Amino acid sequence: MAKRQSHGSRRAVPTFFGYRREKGNVGIRNHVIILPLDDLSNAAAEAVANNIKGALAIPHPYGRLQFGADLELHFRTLIGTGSNPNVAAAVVIGIEPGWTKRVVDGIAKTGKPVEGFSIEGNGDIATIAAASRRAKDFLQWASEKQREECALNELYISVKCGESDTTSGLGSCPTVGNLIDKVDAMGATTCFGETSEITGAEQVCASRAATPEVAKKFLATWNAYNDFINENKTNDLSESQPTKGNIAGGLTTIEEKAFGNLAKIGHKAKYIDVLEPAVAPTKGPGLYFMDTSSAAAECVTLQAASGAVVHLFPTGQGNIIGNPIEPVIKLTANPRTARTMSEHIDLDVSGILRREMNLNQAGNALIDIMLRTCNGRLTAAESLGHREFVLTKLYRSA
Repeated sequence: MAKRQSHGSRRAVPTFFGYRREKGNVGIRNHVIILPLDDLSNAAAEAVANNIKGALAIPHPYGRLQFGADLELHFRTLIGTGSNPNVAAAVVIGIEPGWTKRVVDGIAKTGKPVEGFSIEGNGDIATIAAASRRAKDFLQWASEKQREECALNELYISVKCGESDTTSGLGSCPTVGNLIDKVDAMGATTCFGETSEITGAEQVCASRAATPEVAKKFLATWNAYNDFINENKTNDLSESQPTKGNIAGGLTTIEEKAFGNLAKIGHKAKYIDVLEPAVAPTKGPGLYFMDTSSAAAECVTLQAASGAVVHLFPTGQGNIIGNPIEPVIKLTANPRTARTMSEHIDLDVSGILRREMNLNQAGNALIDIMLRTCNGRLTAAESLGHREFVLTKLYRSA
């Protein structure tokens, strides 16, 4: 594969073939999505995708009677999903026109094709017919988009771990950390999160901030989470943090889990900002922390909504997560998981524990499988049809 020189250094930057979007950012998939604004519009969105082969419906259970920050997060997640560089065009369907238009207008700022349809006053059948015609036009237009050579430093990469065990902190999470250190030096943009899973290692995480101001912002975010737990009279997160699967895999405390989790950001990279959920990075290339749930599908959904185009997911006991628009690359250092759940694993790094592979070799192997995925290789989750899309809900509905 060809390599370019990174700006301001002699470090060779690998290249891949991606889709350059209207504003210049780069995607690695070319989806035309049918995005329901609310739960009532799921059936219509799925009907359109059934009519137009190749269009992708993204159903979800929320969208009515939210308010305040919860409503803003809902809009931000939907708009971010449609704006992701892996999306070529979007059809938005909602029960009523006002909120539907808000999502359409947000996506339209990217310059990509988008159109909205509302069901009230029209009914399902007429809405599905009109939206299907537009989806067909978008799909044929997108099918002529050509990949072009792009540099690795144009990627936005997100990371999260799931179903962690002792092999996660010893092998698969440090493999991701090795990649983060390497691609950060090349000028890529990366993002980690999982606020609750940093409990017990929050001071160490704060020390990895690029500036005291960013460290203070992180600690304020973590403390807000901790205060929320205390306000709800819950000081014990048994079976949630750590989970039963974590405990079965040898992680007995949240602190053990937290330090394994932090291994995903390597040793050299410093995070340059703290992002709210589903907010895109704005301070240039570098490592970012995002305030997210530790639930796999929620976290990946929020990171994809912020614009991340490829996701790295180390797992110990065997998490099967995917995402509709952001390919999820799963790796494991657990030899049993690599054997019994091989159809879900894109990269087996269990050789680290057998001393057949070192972290540098594992990190290079992860970069290789990531670039192959960027070039079009389907991940295990994509080939198995895993399209978990879970919105984060903050409050009860009004």
